[in-house]
Amino acid sequence: KMRQFQDLGHKAVLIIGDYTARIGDPAGQNATRPILSPEQIQENAKTYFEQAGKILDASEEKLEIRYNSEWLEKLTLMELIQIAAKKTVAQMLQRDTFKKRLQADVDVYTHEFLYPLMQGYDSVMVKSDVELGGTDQTFNNLVGRDIQKAYGQKPQIVITVPILVGLDGKEKMSKSKDNYIGVTDEPKDMFGKIMSISDDMMENYFTLLTDLPTEKIAELVNSDRTHPKEAKVLLGKTIVSQFYNEPAAQAAASEFDKVFAQRQLPDEIPGIEIPSEPIAASKLLLRCKLASSGGEAKRMIRQSAASIDGKKLDDPNAEITPKDGMVIRVGKRKFARLKT
Repeated sequence: KMRQFQDLGHKAVLIIGDYTARIGDPAGQNATRPILSPEQIQENAKTYFEQAGKILDASEEKLEIRYNSEWLEKLTLMELIQIAAKKTVAQMLQRDTFKKRLQADVDVYTHEFLYPLMQGYDSVMVKSDVELGGTDQTFNNLVGRDIQKAYGQKPQIVITVPILVGLDGKEKMSKSKDNYIGVTDEPKDMFGKIMSISDDMMENYFTLLTDLPTEKIAELVNSDRTHPKEAKVLLGKTIVSQFYNEPAAQAAASEFDKVFAQRQLPDEIPGIEIPSEPIAASKLLLRCKLASSGGEAKRMIRQSAASIDGKKLDDPNAEITPKDGMVIRVGKRKFARLKT
């Protein structure tokens, strides 16, 4: 949506919430969020630019990047009190997440009230005329309108868009929930993840991630008119093309068909150098970087999600003697070829 505004001649202001991240946004949370360390915040901020550059026009006349620590860090206690005086406790408690937590007898801390106030003050400092956000940000964005009015500014227009459902089909897409498709994912990974979503999630993805007309989307998600696999392949190609290009999308689709439909190995498999010495199966998965922890490696083996040269593993402690060219597979998309 922000890119559409840019294409129509508007200048986008991307605010990196490095200061508000120290508070933690309570939106959609049934418990207090942990406060991030400065190191964690800085590490997260680094990825924002890479991700934004895949979507937004990064030219100076179309994009301005600001850190809200520029103004929030300079606030005096009196200035903070003056901002807090713009909203009542009753108004703040209208937030649905606060209501639910209080009804469930879960604590709501005073500092959590500061997040929407600080985000609202961001709108004052950049003189926002339109603020975009997911539906989970509606309360924060509307607070921005109130804070602007209190500072004599014309209140911003608030545009919210539905939340993109994660790969699990249950919660919103989030890296912390490991149910996400990264905008910097490789084409084949991006395509593969899209192909893994359930058929009933396609309408949400087509609507939020493509520019296809509503009538066309209705046709694609109607199984009587379009086979679900055909629709999903089109969805995957369309999304990969947006972040890369059509040849990359076609190559990803061909690779997927080769590996999953024809049961062949992918063209490119990462090579892992390893000595020809016996090693426990779970440790082999870790050594090949096919699992993030020993616990995950053991779980994947017990769930029959790991194999060597097509033969499933069932014992995490089984000793494996690596051989040159041996292919290790975990799940549907992770492969490694041993080099001894």
